[in-house]
Amino acid sequence: MQPFLELSLILVVTTLISFVLHRMKQPLIVGYILVGIFLGPQLTNVLHSKEHIELFSRIGITALLFIVGLNLNPRVIKEVGKISLLTGVGQIVVTAAIGVGIALILGLSKIAALYVGIALTFSSTIIILKLLSDKGESNALYAKIIVGLLLVQDVVATLLLLIVPALSSHEQPLFTTISLLSLKTFGVLLLLVLFIDFVLPKLLRAIASSQELLFLFSLAWGLGIASLFYVLDFSIEIGALIAGVTLTLTPFADEVAARLKPLRDFFVVVFFVALGTQMVFVNLEHFIVPAIVLALFVLIGNPVILFILMNMLGFKRRTGFFAGMTVAQISEFSLILATLGFNLGHIDQEVLSLITFVGLITITGSTYMILNSDRLFKLFNSILKYLELRHTPRRESADSEEVFDMVLFGYDRVGNDFVKVFQKFKKNFVVVDYNPNSIARLEQARIPFRFGDAGDPDFLETLHPEMIKLVISTLPDYRTNRFLVHHLHQFNKRTIIIPLAHTKSQAEALYAAGATYVLMPHYIGAHFAANLIGRLGFEKASYHKERKQHLTHLATRLA
Repeated sequence: MQPFLELSLILVVTTLISFVLHRMKQPLIVGYILVGIFLGPQLTNVLHSKEHIELFSRIGITALLFIVGLNLNPRVIKEVGKISLLTGVGQIVVTAAIGVGIALILGLSKIAALYVGIALTFSSTIIILKLLSDKGESNALYAKIIVGLLLVQDVVATLLLLIVPALSSHEQPLFTTISLLSLKTFGVLLLLVLFIDFVLPKLLRAIASSQELLFLFSLAWGLGIASLFYVLDFSIEIGALIAGVTLTLTPFADEVAARLKPLRDFFVVVFFVALGTQMVFVNLEHFIVPAIVLALFVLIGNPVILFILMNMLGFKRRTGFFAGMTVAQISEFSLILATLGFNLGHIDQEVLSLITFVGLITITGSTYMILNSDRLFKLFNSILKYLELRHTPRRESADSEEVFDMVLFGYDRVGNDFVKVFQKFKKNFVVVDYNPNSIARLEQARIPFRFGDAGDPDFLETLHPEMIKLVISTLPDYRTNRFLVHHLHQFNKRTIIIPLAHTKSQAEALYAAGATYVLMPHYIGAHFAANLIGRLGFEKASYHKERKQHLTHLATRLA
């Protein structure tokens, strides 16, 4: 009963703390970590079922990254993969070099400085993805790049966790360790490719008729692949992410993600509580100043480094800034690496406590930074230009000389219907999207398009918003639509702006912001269906006629 009682205690205390923080409009993640510190060995020390809590937290990590993988279409990975690799490697090298230098200046030994510098390079995959999900920006361009960057970091961290013990052991040479790792990587990827090509499609067709069976299979697939990677000395995080990616090309990805989200939310809470229990603070007064210095470097230096790297790669100011905000904390990998170094005798308890305290400061600070990145961008926008080494972005660019009468934001779902209407007006129009799949379809259909982010004010200005007569947004994200309405309304109050909303409160807020009309798919669909039933009544033959027309319409759609 001990694990059950401790889990119940965690949930009760977490609920109380979360309620208080929610009323104070503070991030709940901070509360989860504080609960862990309060219930852990630092204060009350009432949690003793560490293995059970660690198990729950691992399930939370797996579920979170599995769902992230489900949203990573391979074509999107191809689009941002090179950028993620360049920024990931660049950020690791630059941050580690500067971090080691700062640690040496602060008086740490060379080995301790090396551990500290490397610990500062890794950002928390779990925290970043959780906050992006809370903000509803998991599908934003900068978020997709960051997911790739985090994957690069996880691979490097996994290699370090394998190589560091090998360097301290005389049982197996380092070359042998790396060779075995390479062979295992090739082998597991080959097996996955063969399974996905020849077995998985047939298996999914057999179980898809039962939603319960589909849910169980998805859970078994995510945990199974993650466990396989763990057994082969890779990280669970990489395995879970790959497990999700392998299912993205199936028609069941959205259904699986929706069913796993409640499970994810519960276990992720336990993960953050467990993270709080692992934080160790010894001789705090001895390293408080070095910890603050290093934390400020992570909170300010890491975002600046990534912003400059993305600017050099041709990304606009807003995209680089938002990406930079996400990496302003150290990772759970950093704490694991520091603990490993302590167990191997490379660093002492004080250095371990230093890294832990930096983790607490940066995790707390970055949570506020990510959740308030919109306000921070407005505050620092005028200063950011001094950090730009490249003043002519080549990505997300548009022909600034062309003027459009009509603009459609978002081509997926129903965009094709609006394009047909635009073409009938015989006016100059453009479709804005940053989904590579949509861009490919637009290019193939020879429909004018711009690759860009609707939430980027710099990009919007290239469309000459003061000249636009009609704007339609089919984007599902309410925050982006609200920004779009407000921004465009400031440029030209005569522009007809028609965004999309999912709820009554969202529609009312968009109208208040200046929307001319608000699309509500469920309301419009129900209204159309009610009129259809009222017109056709009990004449089944008439319904068959409508059905035939509907199927013909669906067959002609590009999306």
